[in-house]
Amino acid sequence: MSKKVRIYTDGGARGNPGPAGIGAVLIELKDGEEGSTVKTISRYLGRATNNQAEYEAIVAGLEAAKALKAEEVEVISDSELVVRQCQGKYKVKDPELAKLFVKVWNLQQNFKKITFDHTLRAGNKEADALVNQAIDRGR
Repeated sequence: MSKKVRIYTDGGARGNPGPAGIGAVLIELKDGEEGSTVKTISRYLGRATNNQAEYEAIVAGLEAAKALKAEEVEVISDSELVVRQCQGKYKVKDPELAKLFVKVWNLQQNFKKITFDHTLRAGNKEADALVNQAIDRGR
């Protein structure tokens, strides 16, 4: 049986750009149901935009999933722009975001299956709290 994880990611900046942080929560999936949290990430980035932080959160989550030897990954983010770009539905026009998109693209190659889904902020509370903790620590 392949190891499956769901990654809730969030990135944010106070000011845009401004002090930024990322949060990610990795949850093991069993029979499509959420099991236990296997890892959380909360990291201060320094100065970045909201969208850069959103991408950095996905990169960190995918790197953690790779380290956990996950084979199938569901990424859930409250950034519609970043999700649609990762799904290939929107073009990546910003050069800084394009560099981060390439990191995400390259990390995708480590998994048998990967999906990107959008959720509303209310569905991403734990990752959002990790972002705020990171920014508070970093300031």
